[in-house]
Amino acid sequence: MRPPGIWVLDSDRAPSNTRFVPFFVSFVFSLGNRILSLHLFYGGLVRPMDSQTKTENCLGWAATDPTGVLSPYKFSRRPVGSDDVSIKITHCGVCYADVIWSRNMFGDSIYPLVPGHEIAGIVKEVGSNVQRIKIGDPVGVGTYVNSCRNCEYCNDGLEVQCVKGPVLTFNHIDVDGTVTKGGYSSHIVVHERYCFKIPNNYPLASAAPLLCAGITVYTPMMRYNMNQPGKSLGVIGLGGLGHMAVKFGKAFGLSVTVLSTSTSKKEEALSLLGADNFVVTSDQEQMKGLSKSLDFIVDTASGDHPFDPYLSLLKSAGVYALVGFPSEIKFSPASLSPGMKTFAGSVTGGTKMIQEMIGFCAARKIYPQIEVIPIQYANEALERLVKKDVKYRFVIDIENTLK
Repeated sequence: MRPPGIWVLDSDRAPSNTRFVPFFVSFVFSLGNRILSLHLFYGGLVRPMDSQTKTENCLGWAATDPTGVLSPYKFSRRPVGSDDVSIKITHCGVCYADVIWSRNMFGDSIYPLVPGHEIAGIVKEVGSNVQRIKIGDPVGVGTYVNSCRNCEYCNDGLEVQCVKGPVLTFNHIDVDGTVTKGGYSSHIVVHERYCFKIPNNYPLASAAPLLCAGITVYTPMMRYNMNQPGKSLGVIGLGGLGHMAVKFGKAFGLSVTVLSTSTSKKEEALSLLGADNFVVTSDQEQMKGLSKSLDFIVDTASGDHPFDPYLSLLKSAGVYALVGFPSEIKFSPASLSPGMKTFAGSVTGGTKMIQEMIGFCAARKIYPQIEVIPIQYANEALERLVKKDVKYRFVIDIENTLK
């Protein structure tokens, strides 16, 4: 007997709302006094359970097709389980990931799609086993809401590297077969492990961007010891991620150089963000003057760009951390090996480091530069994000504008 709402299908007979699941998943169901298990093997196709078949208890904004246009949408969140936390969302940051999946740019979007994975809010209900978080606590939720919780990475607090893959905050299949829906919504229910306490004196609007933009640069900076006072850091790209790399670099006591293709952000980089130097990368004399002078580089640029010129700026044994997603990475081995340089990729971070970063930001009074907007402006905000017309992160005021 097949549980309702979950199908295992042959690919040539799959309806349009199915999704390829590239890993093994096991679901367990109870029927009276019988336990039924369903195993989806590698290469299977799944039609997710429709959350609208239940009582609609959540209001959000969703994209319904690849145009990516968002509009009001009612759906249901799961009941609060014994290990769950229900959060009234007050704010949600706007990330480029929201554009990617709203517009089906990777070809795997599941509609209706509620984006948003920089979530901040107030706990309104907790499960019976929850001890760390209390009703009324300010908390955040980041880019993932589940993982196997049993592999070496999960056991080490690196859930983002879970061997079975983390369950992303939106547009992913959760363990109960439902499609995850993000923070452009009134509330969310999450296992307490993936909730992060936010100090009472830290503004929730500022906390939201930390859950993706902040942790994405903080993670490689900590992993590769970019927190040594007196060292030098280069930051490529000055958007949502790049401006946080500058702020962290200054907080760590680094000499920070912003590397940009134009002079348009020079004044803000130096006066507002506190960078020590600003170099226009198209100016060969400026680049030559910076040769072999940097200990670290954090590259946040997602557009295609050459790597050899930037690698030439590193000292011997320097570290280059790429957090952007250009379409290809290409450089000469001669730019890397003779100087004992390290080229590394990184994404977000594990739960342990996310909580650490939030505490660090609160203690050092590090706040993202944000533009708070109503939910009704979300479509315009996504368009402006595509055009790089934001300084430096949009944050949606969910609490006061989602009605």
